[in-house]
Amino acid sequence: MKIPPDHYIPHPKLLAAHNILITWASRGIGRAVAIHFAEYGAHTIISGRDVSELEKTYDTIVAAGGPTPMIAPFDLQSENENDYARFAQLLSEHYPQLNGVLHNAAFLGDLSPIADVTLSDWRTALQVNVSAVFLLTRSLLPLMQAAEYGSMILSADCVGRHPQAYWGGYAVSKCALEGLMAVLADELECMSIRVNSIDPGAVQTDMRRKAYPGEAPDQTPPPARVVNAYLYLMSADSRHCTGHKCTVHNSANNEV
Repeated sequence: MKIPPDHYIPHPKLLAAHNILITWASRGIGRAVAIHFAEYGAHTIISGRDVSELEKTYDTIVAAGGPTPMIAPFDLQSENENDYARFAQLLSEHYPQLNGVLHNAAFLGDLSPIADVTLSDWRTALQVNVSAVFLLTRSLLPLMQAAEYGSMILSADCVGRHPQAYWGGYAVSKCALEGLMAVLADELECMSIRVNSIDPGAVQTDMRRKAYPGEAPDQTPPPARVVNAYLYLMSADSRHCTGHKCTVHNSANNEV
């Protein structure tokens, strides 16, 4: 499913009064999405490990006149269930409900044959890309259920839908993530919580540069060029959409 629809123009107050958590909002797509969510009225909760980078996202949002965001540092490499419970408790002390969650964080690791993948990279890919999404979602469900309706977006990748050699634990974890999305979408639809995955395609990010070091930066669009798809999926404009594997529809993106 390609999104957003052709000629989609978000309403200026599309996300007004929405409380939305974005993981890995410290840079790349996460930062761009957080900034644009705030531009359209959302109260953003920006999370990640690098506080100094989160502060840059915060400053950009405030300078643009958006609602003051909340910085909520968190390490998704944690396997401790109590850490996720405490994180959810912290959010609940500031927000009575969550209208949206963007699971944007991802770990790539080194691209190599399976025979050469380290156990450390394998475990980290599965933890950050799948298990952390499960743990965080489970902890945040009460906050999402408190809202009239909600939207959850899981960050997908084409190698999770069409696995390729040398992508190791990253590809495997993205395959598993699509399965988790389908399970959640089926379970949560009765609670008016929509769940979809989104493959943004080729975008200028640190991860893209690591995966394709020989690629010229101007061959791919900047993160700001794909944010309309996230705005669409996070808003009531896509109220009919759940359980879909979405791909960014962007003429500048040569992978869609």
